[in-house]
Amino acid sequence: MKLTNHENNQFLQHLTGILHTKETALMKHCIQHGRISTYDHILSVAKLSFYLNRRLHLGADEKELVRGAFLHDFYLYDWHKNGYIGRLHGLHHPTIALENASRRYRLTPVERNIIQSHMWPLTLFHIPKCRAAWIVCIADKICSAYEIAAHTKSLRL
Repeated sequence: MKLTNHENNQFLQHLTGILHTKETALMKHCIQHGRISTYDHILSVAKLSFYLNRRLHLGADEKELVRGAFLHDFYLYDWHKNGYIGRLHGLHHPTIALENASRRYRLTPVERNIIQSHMWPLTLFHIPKCRAAWIVCIADKICSAYEIAAHTKSLRL
């Protein structure tokens, strides 16, 4: 996946005000999958969502798509540490991320749906209800699968 310089600039404009904050700095130190930080993961999901929307002409609002994707894992803790029960993290973190993002940012209904539903179908009752939420849900699964596979491969070397 390669964004043009113009696309990359547009992508970054959508993240004005949320890309360089103390919370995103914290996410650089929290592990998501394998050796991938939560920050790197959300950036990958946001970029892939943007790319898919553009290349497949899916028609989702780009700003809401990118912001929602970037905030989809805004839970602000490392779920591998401090005795957190990791297997329940998948069920609870979308709600925690939504609460955190709602306290910090003014979210649109689309952004809220993206954050709350990105783990569907694991979170059975939180279904993506708009095009942008479906795109992020799928992009999150693609990025997560890649990150887990890359980590598993590195363990065998």
